[in-house]
Amino acid sequence: MRIAVVGSGYVGLVTGACFADLGHEVVLVDNDEQRVEALRKGEVPIHERFLPELLTRHRGGRIKFSGDLQAATRASEAIFIAVGTPPTESGDADMSYVESVAREISGAVDEYKVIVEKSTVPVYTNDWIRTIITRNGTDPELFDVASNPEFLREGTAVTDFLYPDRIVVGAESERAAELMCQIYSPLTSGWYYGRADAIPRPEKAQVSPPRLIVTSAQSAEIIKHASNAFLAMKISFVNAVASICESVGANVEQVCDGIGADSRIGPRFLKPGIGYGGSCFPKDLMAFRAVATESGYDFRLLEEVIRINEDQRRRFLRKVRSVLWTLRGKRLGVLGLAFKGGTDDIRESPALLLVQELLREGCKVCAYDPAAMERAKEALGNGAEFAADAYQAAKGADAVLILTEWEEFAALDLERLRGVVKYPIVLDGRNLYDPAAMTAHGFSYYSVGRPPALSEPAAARSAKREHA
Repeated sequence: MRIAVVGSGYVGLVTGACFADLGHEVVLVDNDEQRVEALRKGEVPIHERFLPELLTRHRGGRIKFSGDLQAATRASEAIFIAVGTPPTESGDADMSYVESVAREISGAVDEYKVIVEKSTVPVYTNDWIRTIITRNGTDPELFDVASNPEFLREGTAVTDFLYPDRIVVGAESERAAELMCQIYSPLTSGWYYGRADAIPRPEKAQVSPPRLIVTSAQSAEIIKHASNAFLAMKISFVNAVASICESVGANVEQVCDGIGADSRIGPRFLKPGIGYGGSCFPKDLMAFRAVATESGYDFRLLEEVIRINEDQRRRFLRKVRSVLWTLRGKRLGVLGLAFKGGTDDIRESPALLLVQELLREGCKVCAYDPAAMERAKEALGNGAEFAADAYQAAKGADAVLILTEWEEFAALDLERLRGVVKYPIVLDGRNLYDPAAMTAHGFSYYSVGRPPALSEPAAARSAKREHA
């Protein structure tokens, strides 16, 4: 089918590349001429696994890049809107970019088309898009508006798209629903998975083809916000449990193993750490809370989820301060700046927020991240040093802080690391290591929701203080 995708950010770029891999003819539209030209030249603006391969495979063939939205609209059967919906000061989603796209589309609808909201949007956006297009002179019989929320995680967005748990389509007409079913039929029929050149199936992905769930547009819009809110709630819940574990001397990993074994709960997202971040959870929770308030419901549970997440960073900072006594003048080796492993995105990154706070406290920070350093340099300026690898970041450090769960940080050469630090102290905000392994290599190890694991000299000093 002929598809236009409007917006070349994370969602738009991944969506366009994956639709091309499913066999559709895609034109990716963006009003940033420099970005469009860079994509035509083969540049990939974001760090996302498998995305460069797909763009190389289909560039100039099934996927083209354009700045002409009206031409792309005329040439397409479905137009997916994947532009940004950043939060306003009040927490509402800023819908001005979506509105602008709807107005421009309206001048090019010359035969039946489906306009698809792919961006994360508040409920009733579907109705507003229809209203805007109709107000600008388009015959309402020539188009339908559908909702098709994305459930993409940065770092695994391509495989999330091609091997989804489910596909949600909110459509108010059978004609629109049928067209959306055709677009996704390479996945729902299983055809794509039989191809020799298909992107490899992730280990934990379901084997059967995904279910396509057709709902009303309003239900689809709520599904997206409610899904992200629930996942954020699981993260905040386990971080609250981790705080209790620290207070009573329990091990949160053992607690999570016990509660995650319950099939009603499951182990996913029961990973304690320094909190969630990124472009989705913080923004979507504020937008969902705003939707609830506007509809007359006081969704205080969401406020508590947000509060716990913010407090988790403060708790980790207090832990760093308690281990090092004073922070001013301390040299810290920081591993991780992106909000999660597998991406270069630093938006609302708890790692970056912690680094900024440590710098304000007078620390000297030397940081390393496999993908996010260029973006972090823009945010931190000259406040921090940046290293070529993890060991250079840790050289001469009073303590090493692990703030992002990159795979390479979970496989460090601990003997080498022990040889470059000033003091063998590791504060792990992602619980990447077994405490016993760390003490065996001479480290005093502090993690989230688990008792401190002290090296022999440190343990002896602690026992002496307690005895005194």
